[in-house]
Amino acid sequence: MFCMRVDHVSYAAEAGGLKATAERLSELIGVEPVNGGVHPRFGTRNVIFPLAKDHYLEVVEVLDHPASDKAPFGQAVRAASEAGGGWLGWVVAVDDIRKVEQRLGRESVVGNRHRPDGTELKWRQLGIKGLMADPQVPYFIEWDDMTVHPSAGADTSVRIDNLQIAGDPKRVREWLGPDDNFDKGGIDFTFVAPHGTPGLLSVTFDTPSGKVTI
Repeated sequence: MFCMRVDHVSYAAEAGGLKATAERLSELIGVEPVNGGVHPRFGTRNVIFPLAKDHYLEVVEVLDHPASDKAPFGQAVRAASEAGGGWLGWVVAVDDIRKVEQRLGRESVVGNRHRPDGTELKWRQLGIKGLMADPQVPYFIEWDDMTVHPSAGADTSVRIDNLQIAGDPKRVREWLGPDDNFDKGGIDFTFVAPHGTPGLLSVTFDTPSGKVTI
């Protein structure tokens, strides 16, 4: 059976830059950030917050690099940061991205980055243009090796509790595929009518100090 699950949430760096944004979020949710590395194909770099239940929070920043002008992901991050930063979107992991390619009539692209310890992470992703056109929908990712997934080794009980999305649940369901097995991973979804552009409005984290909404 084809399966998909919530993988991570992505936050575009604010005006102060990647480090300052990551430090602010770290104080709010009580998780130490980890240097993720550079995405050479996309012209971006990220910081990772490994979370419980095989999820993670990513803070991403665009680089002054030619790839960021060509790659849709780099373009999306740049646009979000230039607008002040904040939630870029949510991401769904699939076990076979070829089925998503066939259903949507689009091709996935290869992504990779090297962690500071030299470990290379590889994946394929699809749907960034869909996210840019309609920010309520997630993009899709298939990891090459789950043993080095960004959440691996997470030493925290902090988890994603809720995603608040401005948009239409029917539209999101259509994008995910009506016949697909979608594992929410214990995450609740709250949809509100969009006032302006639809998209991911906030994420609530369940922490030892209580629930924190960003």
